[in-house]
Amino acid sequence: MNFLLSWVHWTLALLLYLHHAKWSQAAPTTEGEQKTHEVVKFMDVYRRSYCRPIETLVDIFQEYPDEVEYIFKPSCVPLMRCGGCCNDEALECVPTQENNITMQIMRIKPHQSQHIGEMSFLQHRRGCTCPGSAVRGKGKGQKRKRKKSRFKSWSVHCGPCSERRKHLFVQDPQTCKCSCKNTDSRCKARQLELNERTCRLVPRGGVKCMSEPSVGRSGAQGDDRQLSFFIGWHCLYQCGLF
Repeated sequence: MNFLLSWVHWTLALLLYLHHAKWSQAAPTTEGEQKTHEVVKFMDVYRRSYCRPIETLVDIFQEYPDEVEYIFKPSCVPLMRCGGCCNDEALECVPTQENNITMQIMRIKPHQSQHIGEMSFLQHRRGCTCPGSAVRGKGKGQKRKRKKSRFKSWSVHCGPCSERRKHLFVQDPQTCKCSCKNTDSRCKARQLELNERTCRLVPRGGVKCMSEPSVGRSGAQGDDRQLSFFIGWHCLYQCGLF
């Protein structure tokens, strides 16, 4: 009877030991699962994602699109190319310097031949950068400066309109041609015609005075030049030319 109790006791002890050992082996697995859910710190994410040379697998056909008759082994090659993000989303990560690297690649021409040859590829190993906004601003400033100088050159090459009443004319800065501000449609609306030489609105059929001022004998005895000037001015006033 004592032997039976002793055997049961040792059996239970063995089962407890095996159960404890099983949980001890399972514990590292639980820690490993916790490590897979580890949160990466911001500075590590920023440093690893910023614009820099990154080893990238590039398809050989992308670099040699004309050699379609070959099969390449391997079909892609590891190259250092610029990748990552810039602080400004409008900017692009570009290389500062480029260099070539030569690799041995197997070229296979189906049902004909195969051989290992050397092929050259472009790399961005020496650094990458994001062009700053100051550079873009400078470019915009240069563009505005060019526009300003272009308008300035027009004003220098184009002389003023030679017509007497310059306010009635408008000048094209590209062709330097002077044309009338008034238009034919505006003239016709007022039942007048456009005199292209003077750019004034005149009655249809030419400049004709509606009436001449009456001048007495005493006026005829005055200065002829003053009288002619007065009659001419009155004529222009009635015709709408002054």
